[in-house]
Amino acid sequence: MNTHDLIVFFLGISAMLAVALLLGHVMRRLHLPGVAGELLGGILLGPTVFEALAPEWYAWLFPATSTASLSRDAVIKLGLLFFLFSAGLQVNLAHLRQRGLSIAATSISGIVVPFGLGLGSALLLPNLWGFQATGNTWLFALFLGTALSISALPVIARILMDLDLMQKPLGAVVIAAATLDDLIGWALFVVILGNFVPAGQPGRSLWVTLGLVLAFSALALSIGRWPGRHALRWSQSHLPWPSGFIGVTAILVLIAAAAAEAVGIHAIFGAFLIGVALAQSSEEHKQAHQVVSQFVRSFFAPLYFVSVGLQADFAANFDLRLVLLTLFVACIGKIGGVSLGAWLGRLPPREALAVGFGMNARGAMGMILASVALEYELIDGRIFVSLIVMALVTSILSAPIMQRLLMKPPTSGQRVDVNQAPAK
Repeated sequence: MNTHDLIVFFLGISAMLAVALLLGHVMRRLHLPGVAGELLGGILLGPTVFEALAPEWYAWLFPATSTASLSRDAVIKLGLLFFLFSAGLQVNLAHLRQRGLSIAATSISGIVVPFGLGLGSALLLPNLWGFQATGNTWLFALFLGTALSISALPVIARILMDLDLMQKPLGAVVIAAATLDDLIGWALFVVILGNFVPAGQPGRSLWVTLGLVLAFSALALSIGRWPGRHALRWSQSHLPWPSGFIGVTAILVLIAAAAAEAVGIHAIFGAFLIGVALAQSSEEHKQAHQVVSQFVRSFFAPLYFVSVGLQADFAANFDLRLVLLTLFVACIGKIGGVSLGAWLGRLPPREALAVGFGMNARGAMGMILASVALEYELIDGRIFVSLIVMALVTSILSAPIMQRLLMKPPTSGQRVDVNQAPAK
């Protein structure tokens, strides 16, 4: 990389971090998710505003093809891997063993109903979605169903912490159901990506891809939970703490990502699974994981979410009908499905509806799914923008509505005591 490319690379990264830091802080002061400010920073810095106002300056700072551009993309992809690893660290598999009926009903209904509505809207209205839906209808319909059924576990966990529900029965149901939804949703997504190939190229059987995903998941979770733990304990005893531990963790993430790519599964799934596996480790290890997560959320995550805003012209690709349809189907499917499942799982109606709004947050995970789909050309700019808007709006609405539902006395049924200890 020559001097000019180095300057462009450093200034581009600096500009992205600066807008992320500034606008993320503004959004948090307004009691909105910081990711909303990071996305807005990308929109201002990207083709929507900056390129429209100063195309020559934009082309200099963010060249389409150059060593600086390739380096920036590599840093962003690395950041995506570690963000998904950090998201995996939020998963506590022990929660899945608590309040089994409520969790199972909530999760199954919370996946099936929005998935069915997303699938149906793509099959019934292919012309509205565009050439992706008309050209590869079933694959696109499966993607849309997945995109509208996934939750955002990191956002949901933060909402529950803010409402002091994380260690209470209602919070346990939400976190466990969201965990199961995310595991199923990401598995479905990588199966879809594994079967999406440009026209004219040989594809892979859906069942073969599904088998690979299941086998890889079992292997990654097994290696992460047993040999991985031993490697981390060894690093704690023989290497500087916590830097050596963090280094070993980074090696495991990169190896898992490389292995996922090698078998035809997206690298982000490998990073996510390793995070899930290592999340079950000891409290001392969790302290080191918090160091990794803090760095990821302070450096890598802001860069990634600013880059989301750089990926499309949000003004040119904003289709109001498509945005409203996506938001409507996503909210009706997720809130309705989760609330129905929670009610069938014996939660009172008001608490069931609160769980529905809590799990309706798509946040960062929805944005990642949309950006990866855009990179693979599974969707176009219009659909990308509609999914990003949906992820942002659902994340903003979840916390205040959930809080309002839990603060008001119920009109019917017996209210769950949110201060009661979780059932064993």
